[in-house]
Amino acid sequence: MSPRSVTPPVRRTEPSPRESSRRPGPGVRSTLGVAKPTPKRRKETPVEQQKEYVGIDLHRKRSVIVRRTEAGETIDTVRIDNDPLALASELAKAGEHPEVVLEATYGWYWAVDVLEECGATVHLAHPLGNNWGQRRVKNDERDATDLVDLLRLGRLAEAWIAPPPLRELREYIRYRAKLVHQRTSLKAQVHSVLAKEGVRVPMTDLFGVGGHALLNEVRLGDAYRVRVESLRALIEACDREITMLEEHIAPILAGDLGYHSVQAIPGVGPILASIFVAEIGDISRFTSARHLCSWAGLTPTHRESDEKVRRGHITKQGSRLVRWAAVEAVARQRADSPIRAHHHRVGERRGKQIGRVAAARKLLILVYYGLRDGEIRCLAKTE
Repeated sequence: MSPRSVTPPVRRTEPSPRESSRRPGPGVRSTLGVAKPTPKRRKETPVEQQKEYVGIDLHRKRSVIVRRTEAGETIDTVRIDNDPLALASELAKAGEHPEVVLEATYGWYWAVDVLEECGATVHLAHPLGNNWGQRRVKNDERDATDLVDLLRLGRLAEAWIAPPPLRELREYIRYRAKLVHQRTSLKAQVHSVLAKEGVRVPMTDLFGVGGHALLNEVRLGDAYRVRVESLRALIEACDREITMLEEHIAPILAGDLGYHSVQAIPGVGPILASIFVAEIGDISRFTSARHLCSWAGLTPTHRESDEKVRRGHITKQGSRLVRWAAVEAVARQRADSPIRAHHHRVGERRGKQIGRVAAARKLLILVYYGLRDGEIRCLAKTE
């Protein structure tokens, strides 16, 4: 009997932990049918671009630009000449849609327009609303760095950026106000010259029909006559320019509902209504009428510490032209208007000046509702 051929048992080797953790890939099989392991490829994840914050210390001729990361690390600091192309090229280094801050300083219009065209989110720092702290060193680089840090930490007090059409309307309104102020000064000089020569002015308006006849016939010394004629020519030039500006303003406000609604307030005409519309702008940025009065500087100052509270005069911050228009409208009230009654009621207790300001604040509340709703319901009920 032939001995049986015994095949040796196949020893099964356990895979090592390193081999067992390796995932077999769809590699090319060898001729023996055993899959060759393929090296594992790392998955390439897209690297997100880190958001950058840009602070600009804007001046007339040159500006300093500071770029920082979200963590506060300074990337670059550069000084450029004020030029739209130079500003755009530096902003391009900050990537897409950076957060940019600059102060509401002299001539900020062009810089904001360039930054917004380049896709930046622009923040306008309020000059009076930010606490700069007690710094031993004050320079342009530190100013730009402080601006970008206030923005990065969410502590920036911002001013509203008016859209370009509203800025143009404001330019008309403010230039007209300056010309009227200059014209008033010129008229006061004419009265001063006549007083030096002892000329009595019997009429209330020296520059009406009767007043012009008096100025044409009055005898003055050579120097006084030359000055009066020069002043009259300048007054006529101011009248001509003011009329030209009013012709530009009227079509812009013709279709504005708020412009027409605030004229329902006693004492508010087309001129004062145009000031309210242009200077206040988008009324939706004020959550209430009290916020509008505070913005206009018609609310008292408030200083409080523990049990000590001190309230003083009005802040006089915000638009000086809005405060003037509100006080001017109070002076033009009818005898039976509620605002005039409020003026006298407060004036009897606190004095005429405080009463006038209190009435101006009450009038500005009506302006708020007129601009917001397109009508003033309390005045419609009385009518």
